[in-house]
Amino acid sequence: MAVSTQSDDVAIQVPLVHVQVHVHVHVHVHVVDGAVDYKGRPVIRSKSGSWTSARFIIGVEVAERVAFYGIKTNLISYLTGPLQQNTATAAKNVNVWSGTSYMLALFGAFIADSYLGRYRTIILASFIYILGLGLLTLSAMLPSLINSECQGGNKFTSCSPPLQVILFFISLYLVAIGQGGHKPCVQAFGADQFDEQHPEEYKARSSFFNWWYFTLVAGCMATLWILNYIQDNLSWVLGFGIPFVAMIIALLVFLLGTMTYRFNIQQHDKSPFLRIGRVFIAAIRNRRATLSCTPIEEETGRILPHQDSELFKFLNKALLAPKGSKEEETCCHSEVEEAKAVLRLVPIWASCLVYAIVFAQVFTFFTKQGITMDRKLFAGFDIPAASLQTLTNLGIVLFTPIYDRLFVPITRAITGKPSGITMLQRIGIGISISIFTIVLAALVEMKRLETARESGLIDEPNATVPMSIWWLTPQYFLFGVSEVFTMVGLQEFFYDQVPNELRSMGLALYLSVLGVGSFLSGFLISVIEKLTEKDGQDSWFANNLNKAHLDYFYWLIAVLSVMGLTLFIFSAKSYTYNRKGTTRG
Repeated sequence: MAVSTQSDDVAIQVPLVHVQVHVHVHVHVHVVDGAVDYKGRPVIRSKSGSWTSARFIIGVEVAERVAFYGIKTNLISYLTGPLQQNTATAAKNVNVWSGTSYMLALFGAFIADSYLGRYRTIILASFIYILGLGLLTLSAMLPSLINSECQGGNKFTSCSPPLQVILFFISLYLVAIGQGGHKPCVQAFGADQFDEQHPEEYKARSSFFNWWYFTLVAGCMATLWILNYIQDNLSWVLGFGIPFVAMIIALLVFLLGTMTYRFNIQQHDKSPFLRIGRVFIAAIRNRRATLSCTPIEEETGRILPHQDSELFKFLNKALLAPKGSKEEETCCHSEVEEAKAVLRLVPIWASCLVYAIVFAQVFTFFTKQGITMDRKLFAGFDIPAASLQTLTNLGIVLFTPIYDRLFVPITRAITGKPSGITMLQRIGIGISISIFTIVLAALVEMKRLETARESGLIDEPNATVPMSIWWLTPQYFLFGVSEVFTMVGLQEFFYDQVPNELRSMGLALYLSVLGVGSFLSGFLISVIEKLTEKDGQDSWFANNLNKAHLDYFYWLIAVLSVMGLTLFIFSAKSYTYNRKGTTRG
């Protein structure tokens, strides 16, 4: 009996232990809705996504940014040095290439959102990127390979073989294609790792945009000083080869994190671009119809929100079904709302273009200013002019923690909004700071020209103006502070305010602001150069900067920036946030 009783006790206890374990697992294991792992299985929240995956993706982007800015920051020095282009031509080439690389993000986002998905697009773009950087390194080697007399010491002389120039620009635009596919998808994929329906992860996602930008800039700041020095003083081959290696490392790091990633489930069979395009076509087709003749209601509630402008109300005509049309040919409420969400972004996008024109000067004329100034750090060592761009990075690195840990909590306590201030308020503050920055740049340039005149250096373009390069510190640093507000704000705004399936395109729209701004900067330079070099006079962008007038150009941009800020304020006041923005501030 004792044995039997003992056996019964065991028989009773074992199931109890089993039930307790089962209940424990059921309570604590949470699956993320709308996401799967790399094998298509439901993902467990505690073992995937969030900062676990974000760290891999941020690491990838740091390496990619080192590669991209390793080319961009000193490109004007390579064009005016080894390739022997004049200042205006080199500045226009930098602007066109930069603009193209940003605009190609729209194409990369289209491929990702419609066909390949973000993960596969990142991998494909990385291979194109690596190919372009490899060929760029080879192009820098060509003078010494073809003719040893084309290279003197560690620096190129004026000899630039045609093959080198052709290969250089082919490889440069391959880099642009790779960047166009890589940049919008990586950041969108990183933000996808945070579940916006989960309160804690939504707050973490807002911080993700801040720390994403902080880490990228910190990584670049730590490496670009060394890279720019290598390019200016040692070897352009090595200066281009390091970004090539960095991009290979980026791809390997990205692949290492695959098992931790969350992949969003596609909610619709049709491409989001086709859905939105169909709405515009249907609205145009039904343009003569009146909305009042047909009641338009759905289970989700009234479709005609009172805050819609007349332009947005026009899209409601896409909901009308012409006689004889099939049900699948009629647009539904959600498709019309998607189209409206995209259309609402256009005025904000347009009003930020002047900010991007200011952004373009940091990599062109700010650098050319520095080249003419006293760059001596200590005896026998002159700092590369392009390395002062790290002061912009320093402004971002120093101010981002202040913004995230001090500014946001204080404003959150005042406004009650999770982010402290709205995304559009954040963008507007940054644009205001950029205006002050370009005004300061104009004043410094006036001082530089005055110093050159007083020193009798007007006709000596290669002489060093006795004015320290550190005079440029405030304009670089302040622009970094403006980026914390505007650039990060634009990233979060365009990610948050587009339909979920178009988030790569949302970030591509942010990048296209910089792209179009670069094109506009190049266009302004071309027009002003033709207008100001008439009758044998030196243009505002003369090769001899002591006879040029970059200060006039900066004042012009300042005026345009004030006009742009006015348009932005008007657009922001009339902007209606989509449901995500409305519910979360």
